[in-house]
Amino acid sequence: MIQKIYGYDFSDYSRASLLRRINRFMENSKVRSVFDLKYELVNNQGTFNKFVNEIVVNVSDFFRDPSFFKSLTTNVFPYLESYPSINIWSAGCSFGEETYSLAILLKEFELLHKSRLYATDISSNAIEKAKKGIYSNKNFKEYSGNYFACGGKESFNEYFISDKNNFIVNSDLKKNILFTRHNLVTDGVFKECQLVLCRNVLIYFNEDLQDKVLNLLYDSLPINGFLALGSKESLRFSSVGDKFMEIDKTERIYKKIR
Repeated sequence: MIQKIYGYDFSDYSRASLLRRINRFMENSKVRSVFDLKYELVNNQGTFNKFVNEIVVNVSDFFRDPSFFKSLTTNVFPYLESYPSINIWSAGCSFGEETYSLAILLKEFELLHKSRLYATDISSNAIEKAKKGIYSNKNFKEYSGNYFACGGKESFNEYFISDKNNFIVNSDLKKNILFTRHNLVTDGVFKECQLVLCRNVLIYFNEDLQDKVLNLLYDSLPINGFLALGSKESLRFSSVGDKFMEIDKTERIYKKIR
């Protein structure tokens, strides 16, 4: 019903995760039966938008997994330097922390001025929050620690404007980023990019859908383009696995070779 009316296809999401999130949505929304849930989703766009935001996992931090970002600057950035212009796709960007983290490092390695970052997510709510670039101060110390752990060169503070409750991403980091909605399950190739990050997204899909999405990501890369996955994801059982070379086994960074 959801696929027919709204075009979202959740049929190949991990069943256990999907059922858990549906049940949590029903409990929080005080929906008593699947019949009532169906009625609300069909007749109330606002309820459906909240439902999608519950089903789609939005978890992200600035410089999450610092060792990954350190590997990125060591193993990938030197290759990106050779391009006159760089396209980067952050697929499943959530609330934007990963994308802004990447922009900070690109700036410090003098690559941001020739880079265009395309940050996409299935959730319109996540995209709108990412565009604003406003985050709670309560996590700032942790994010600053992550930044220095991955080799940050400057003061983390200089990339933000801070007030009593929040810190806000500086406008000069935003100008090379396009945040837009994109559905990895139903939409096509977004753009050919030298680097694609799709981290901690595939773990919520079954194996067939994982393979479908990995083929999409493969088609988005030129030869010698780089793909970065999450720490619990790999190309091991993918139909495109033999078309990539492993750059960093631990951090799940690959290069397309054919």
